[in-house]
Amino acid sequence: MERLLIIGGVAAGTKVAAKAKRENPDLEVTVLTREEYVSYAGCGLPYFIGDVIKDKNEIIIKTPESLKKELDINILTLHEVLKIIPEEKKVIAINKVNDEKVEIMYDKLVIATGASPVIPEIPGISLKRIFTLRTVSDALVIKSLIDAGRVKRALIVGGGFIGLEMAENLYRRGIEVTIIEHSKYILPGFDPEIALIAQKYLAKKGIKILTEEKVISFNGNEKGEVTSVITDKRSIETDFVLWSAGVKPNIELAKDAGIEIGETGAIRVNEYLETSIEDIYGVGDCVEMRHLITGKPVWYPMGSTANKMGRVAAINVAHSEKKEIFSGVLGTAIIKLFELKAAKTGLTEKEALKEGYEVETVLVPSNDLSHYYPGNKTIIIKMIADRKTHRILGAQIIGEGVIDKPIDIIVTAMSLKARIEDLAKMDFAYAPPFSMAMSSVIVTSNVMLNKLYGKLHGISPMQLKDKLEEDIQILDTRSEAEFVVSSIPNSINIPFDQLRHRALELDKEKETVIVCKIGKRAYLAYITLKKLGFKNIKILDGGITAYPFDLV
Repeated sequence: MERLLIIGGVAAGTKVAAKAKRENPDLEVTVLTREEYVSYAGCGLPYFIGDVIKDKNEIIIKTPESLKKELDINILTLHEVLKIIPEEKKVIAINKVNDEKVEIMYDKLVIATGASPVIPEIPGISLKRIFTLRTVSDALVIKSLIDAGRVKRALIVGGGFIGLEMAENLYRRGIEVTIIEHSKYILPGFDPEIALIAQKYLAKKGIKILTEEKVISFNGNEKGEVTSVITDKRSIETDFVLWSAGVKPNIELAKDAGIEIGETGAIRVNEYLETSIEDIYGVGDCVEMRHLITGKPVWYPMGSTANKMGRVAAINVAHSEKKEIFSGVLGTAIIKLFELKAAKTGLTEKEALKEGYEVETVLVPSNDLSHYYPGNKTIIIKMIADRKTHRILGAQIIGEGVIDKPIDIIVTAMSLKARIEDLAKMDFAYAPPFSMAMSSVIVTSNVMLNKLYGKLHGISPMQLKDKLEEDIQILDTRSEAEFVVSSIPNSINIPFDQLRHRALELDKEKETVIVCKIGKRAYLAYITLKKLGFKNIKILDGGITAYPFDLV
C-alpha cells in the first residue's frame, strides 16, 4: 500500500488528505499537525470572537475522529515535525504531549506548513494580552478574555484583512478600538483612492486609525500584562493588543531538507505542485504561485487558494500519471467592514505601472441594483487596463452594495483573457432586484472604452489633490443646492443646464477639471466645453462620490 504523508492540516493539508483518499481509497494517508485542531475555518475566527458565530464547533470543519471514520485517514495532532529526510523518505517528529520522537516513512510527501505571524523583537512584545490570530487556540484565548469583560480598550497593529475584521468584531462587542498602520493607508494591496474611502468610513464608525506610525515598544504592569503601546509619535493606553502586521511562509522544514525556495521567500513548486525534490509536493500558504497576468512568482496566502491547490495536489499524488495543473492566481480578495465591503483582483495601478504596462484607469460609481428598486446601494469600481491590448489588468470595488458579483465577473473575464470590448457586451442577468439594466461592470467598461478611444480624459482624485495648490480651475456642474452642501475647495459652481450661457465665466486657457456627483454631467459638460474650444480639460474620475478627501 502506497503511503501518503502530509505535514500540516487546516485548509490545504486536510483537503489533500480527503481528496487523495477519495481518488485512491487504497492510499494509506497520514496527517501530522503541531496544532490541537486539524481542520478549521481560519477565516471565520474574527467572527467567532465577535459572537457572530456562536458555537466553536461551527468553525471546526473536521475532527481526527470524523476523518478516521469517514475516510480512514490517520491524524496525529500535537506532533511537531523536526526534520524531513528525503533520501530515506521519512520524517522525524516529536509528540508534544509526551516528548516522544517518532519516525514515519512515506512514498509521497505533501508539505502544507502554512504561514506564521511576523513578530519583531521589540521591548515588551512578550507581555500578556498581546496576541496574534492564526489558530482556533488563539481565538479561544482571546474570546474567553473578552467574554469575561476584561477588555475595554483594544489596539490593533496592522491595517490588513485580519486586523480590520477584528476591529469590526471587537467594536461590535463594545470595545474601544485603535488601529496602528505603519504605511500611509490601511488595506495594503488596494490603491489609495479605495483605501482612503474605507479609512474615512471606519473613522466615522468610531474606529480610531493612526497611519504612518510605528510601534516602538510596549509597557506592562506588575502582573506582566500590557498597559500601553509606545509609537514613534505617542503613547496609547490599552489592555489588549492584536499583532497583525503581516505573515511569512513556514519554509524551515523544506529549506533544511534541501528543497528549493522561490524568489518570494516561499517554497517553489511547478504547475503540478511538485517541489524540487521528487515525490515531495507543496501546497497552501507555504508555497509561491504564478500570477496569471504577469506570469511571475507571487505569494498570496489565502484559504481559497489553499483549498484549490490541495485538490490539485491530491489528484496528482493519488495517480501515477499527472493529470491536474494549478495555473495560478490573480490575488482576488474581499472584506466586509460593517456595512461596507471592499474587493480586489489582479494588479493595482501602481503594480501595473511597475510592470511596464501602458496603464489606463477609471473610477466609476454606480448602483448595485436598479436605482428605483428599494435597498439599492452605491458601489465604486476602479478598473485598470492595458492601453495597447485593452486587456483588464486589475480591479477594485468598494461600497455598501453587492460587490462580490461584479468582482467575480471581472475575475472570470481576466482569467479568460477577455478585452474591455468583450466585457462591455457580455449578456448578464438583469431584473431590478438584482442589477441595473446596464450593470455596474458594463457601465465601468464603457467608461474605460471612452478613455481608450480618446473620447474623454480623466484625472484621479489623488492627482487632483496634488494639483489643488496649482493654478487650475475646478468646474462643479452640480446644482447649486448640491454644491452648497459640499464641494471641493475653490470650485466654481456652474450647473450643467446653465453652462452654455455661462461658459465665458471660465478661463479657456487654464487647466480645467470638471466635477459632478458621479461623472455623467461632467461628461456632458466635457463635450460642451470641447465644442466651445476648451482644450486642457479633464473629468474628475468618480466625481464627488469617489473623492476621498475633505470637502468644504
